[in-house]
Amino acid sequence: MAERQPFLLRLAPEVLDALRRWADDDLRSVNGQIEFLLRRALAGAGRLPGSAPEPSDDA
Repeated sequence: MAERQPFLLRLAPEVLDALRRWADDDLRSVNGQIEFLLRRALAGAGRLPGSAPEPSDDA
């Protein structure tokens, strides 16, 4: 597994509370939930290596 880099993230209390509840629902840690969401957003935007952006509904 690739080396993980620590990163400090400041969140509003209500955002952190919502993330905790969502992570609990998905049986993930808060850290795991944040990484999951970031990876999904990056893949959707075509920002991860080997990923193409998702088509938009703008057309």
